[in-house]
Amino acid sequence: MNIAVTDGIVLMPTPFGNGLDVWSSEDGTPGSATYNGAANASLIAADADFGICLELTKTQSVQKLRYMVETPIPTGTYLEVRVRVKALSGAFPSVRIAGWAGAAGGSHVSGVAEAASSVAIDTYGKIYEVSAIIGGGARIGVDMPWGRSAIYGHFGLDLTGATGGVVRIEDISIRDVTSVFLRDMIDVVDVMDYGAIPDGITDCVAAFEAADADANGRDILVPEGLYFLGSTITMANPVRFQGTLSMPDSAQLLLTRSFDFPTYADAFGDEELALKKALQALFNFTDHDTLDLKGRRIEISAPIDVQAAVGNKTSFATHRLVTNGQFNATDSTAWSDTVVTKSATYTPSNERVLSNIANVGQIEVGSLVSGTGVGREIYVTTVNESAGEVGLSDALFGPAATQNYTFTKFKFIFDLSGFSSLGRFELDGVDFFCNGYASALLLAQGGIAMQLRECGFTRPKDRGIVSFGGACQGMQIDRCTFLSDEQAIDVEERKSIAVSLPSNDIKIRDNRVVRFRHFAMLSGTGYIIANNHFFQGDSSSAGTRSAGIIFTRTNLKTTIVGNYVDNAFIEFSNEHDSDPVWTNTYSFGGIAITGNFFSASDVPNWFSWLQVSPYGAGHYLNGFTITDNVFKISSGNAIDRIDRVDTTYADLDHSKAYNITVTGNTFFKVSQEIANPMPVSVSQTSANATWSKDIADRIPFGGQIHHVESWASWGEIESGSGATRDTAPYFQASGSQETTLQVKWPSSSRGTIFCKVRCDAID
Repeated sequence: MNIAVTDGIVLMPTPFGNGLDVWSSEDGTPGSATYNGAANASLIAADADFGICLELTKTQSVQKLRYMVETPIPTGTYLEVRVRVKALSGAFPSVRIAGWAGAAGGSHVSGVAEAASSVAIDTYGKIYEVSAIIGGGARIGVDMPWGRSAIYGHFGLDLTGATGGVVRIEDISIRDVTSVFLRDMIDVVDVMDYGAIPDGITDCVAAFEAADADANGRDILVPEGLYFLGSTITMANPVRFQGTLSMPDSAQLLLTRSFDFPTYADAFGDEELALKKALQALFNFTDHDTLDLKGRRIEISAPIDVQAAVGNKTSFATHRLVTNGQFNATDSTAWSDTVVTKSATYTPSNERVLSNIANVGQIEVGSLVSGTGVGREIYVTTVNESAGEVGLSDALFGPAATQNYTFTKFKFIFDLSGFSSLGRFELDGVDFFCNGYASALLLAQGGIAMQLRECGFTRPKDRGIVSFGGACQGMQIDRCTFLSDEQAIDVEERKSIAVSLPSNDIKIRDNRVVRFRHFAMLSGTGYIIANNHFFQGDSSSAGTRSAGIIFTRTNLKTTIVGNYVDNAFIEFSNEHDSDPVWTNTYSFGGIAITGNFFSASDVPNWFSWLQVSPYGAGHYLNGFTITDNVFKISSGNAIDRIDRVDTTYADLDHSKAYNITVTGNTFFKVSQEIANPMPVSVSQTSANATWSKDIADRIPFGGQIHHVESWASWGEIESGSGATRDTAPYFQASGSQETTLQVKWPSSSRGTIFCKVRCDAID
């Protein structure tokens, strides 16, 4: 490219032979003195070397020669000024290319170099060629970088040194040499051509913005070096980074056409810093709702505090997505848990607060709380230093009034806890390689409708996903993979949990979860748990198995459908209740367990897949459906039954059981099959007025007989003498647990009847 050709711009000064009235002995600005008629200047008509040329006697310490016509310097253009001179007599001078930098309105651009290096003349008659390059950028080879403000110049030369010498000067030439510096003038705009200086100190925001304004869809090139950008900048054109940027934490880099992680990685030269700046842009930028990691694996040495990276927001509810990449935790002390033990007071009437805590500021929000009477997965939601209190994610079921508690803050690769509310945030196709060093994802304090799709959570040290507040409300976790760091150790030694969520209306679907202590700790209601495969076995003979999913509310309005429950069980508890004794409220129920495959191998005979754990007396089953499931022991001895009640704290009150359905299930190597209604046959070979049969082993969850909903005889009912009876019996439950069915006849009878016995009440 040459602007004299492409734009018709005249660069070449007029020859001296056309008159010296356009050649100034000063700066060349309008009104300055010229060499026209000057005593020390004359035209030579036929110099043997130069033809028509200017002969000049040096009479000043700096003898200036400037072309008075304004020579334009379009942004991004580089001009070369070239001249040949020779000395004739007198003292030898030095010669240099020089100019006067002009800005808009005829003002002078100060503070820029307006003279190039001097060339010393030391031989009479010898021709010396002197040149210099002028342009906006401080590039290698540019003698006079004038920045973006200079739009024209008055160019020429200076004679310096001793006075009295006589020199002859050939016509001065000016030409466009921009192509020497720009490798591809078709699609690249170079920020250095607009005054960017890669010294890491000079604020280059204006230069970057000027380059962006002129790019018109072309790529903006940031050459090698370190560029300081002191404030937020938006680049509307594609940007290529060969150099790197330095920016204050609060300054945002908003790349409209290059918004992806690799570009930010190139821009900052540090993956963790680049991720933070890209996330900052994601939450402060309306042109994009997606940060594409472009398949990059990002090495993470410390937790990424997303809110701190964003900096200027504590709540956000507009859709944002991070997708297609990997976070890889590296070995670092930054992943070490923070553990604090404090004495605190708990009052059930203020069930989500611990008070009277000295130096409470040492406790971090998001810390796991443990201690006597504390249910599983209770977290600190707030820290009130002035009051000496911490808020809790759930109530405690039975601590002492004042006791010691341990607060453990796990460290997460991706930490959203600084947001008071974060809604509609999504991760899609993101892998968390925790490598046993870190936990994976800590959610915000509040929010709604977060989504995780096709993500991987590999070897988290403590937790995969934790919500310590309401940010998991309406959350969806779909097609994700969770691989434990504890696969090689026995179940009872494991401590990691894949998912811990305390809010409502969550969908957990199509996930694969391998050998955690627990798959999911769920402390809300309104769940859909569908088509997951979670398995938690080990290589121990008749080894202990742990709960795969734990619910801590009683009335769940939850569906568990189509899952593969492998060497794990589902537990229903009320450990997050400050008064776990039943008090005329809903009890355990609102649950449909349908179409699942329950499997186990080499487990003790007391193992079961369904467990109810009341933490207080008086609770019962109400609205409990278990239908069309397969229960199978694939190897080892048979188990006693598929269900049990953990009576560590209390038993169920079976007299209040209501609306229980257990039908259509299939059992393999299960000694005691259960159902409700339960089909029962009662036979009596010798005539008796009362027939009895104990069916305790077949009643779900160790319940009791409430009534018989139907019956029919098989064959004739006879008297002791063989006479046919045509009377009907009535039915009673007997025994201390009311699990023995009694068939009462008006008189002694014998025969066989079939009946359907129910373990739940009728209104």
